[in-house]
Amino acid sequence: MTDESWSPPAVLIAVDLLILTLRDAQLHVLLVERGVEPYRGHPALPGGFLNNDEEDLLTAARRELHEETDLDGVRLHLEQLSAYGAPGRDPRRRVVSIAYLAIAPGLPEPVAGSDASGASWQPVERVLSGAMELAFDHRRIVADGVERARGKLEHTALATAFCGERFTISELQQVYEAVWGVQLDPRNFYRKVQKTEGFIVPVGPDRRTTGGRPARLFRAGDRTALYPPIVRPETADMSEGNKDDEQPGGDAHRPEP
Repeated sequence: MTDESWSPPAVLIAVDLLILTLRDAQLHVLLVERGVEPYRGHPALPGGFLNNDEEDLLTAARRELHEETDLDGVRLHLEQLSAYGAPGRDPRRRVVSIAYLAIAPGLPEPVAGSDASGASWQPVERVLSGAMELAFDHRRIVADGVERARGKLEHTALATAFCGERFTISELQQVYEAVWGVQLDPRNFYRKVQKTEGFIVPVGPDRRTTGGRPARLFRAGDRTALYPPIVRPETADMSEGNKDDEQPGGDAHRPEP
């Protein structure tokens, strides 16, 4: 092929946003109802095309987040997830999408933007089970993003991105349980978190609880990589306490998670 006979392919670049948060101790994903074809009326991830002459990918992701949901991308943990470019993934023409994973606690009810007729939080479990038919290949993006989050909870401090500025260990445990889809033993989880130096830092005063002891408050530490890691129950049993770690009366003076 000579230079004279070659022409660049007509490919559009898009960004899609997988936004995760905890609501009622369940992992939820933000979906919009498409207001235009293709897949008009179908649930989809928020996103759109890159303004080629004006912005980079991250800027486009933040713009689409604001335009379609009225959420501020500065508040969210935002990282590039993967690229999706299978032929035929978009019936209009060849489109390559760069997906971003966004995480934040306590996100408000979304507001649909110009290209969406509705926006809502949906349980991740419902999406992954196939109970909802998502547009394009967005179910695969959700599955990839949730697995990314599950893996990163083991070796990084990503779990704190689901929490507020101050949180209890019980609230942190709810993050792991919601993302991993398992029940964890509170005492064993408390020990594992406390052994991971720099993961969380105690702050005061304690949060008062109704009819119980005060729950100690923490904030995210400076450490981003966790060692030792907090491993998923598939490879390390966290569903039961490790009796070798327990001492008689060892929990008697421990603040409640």
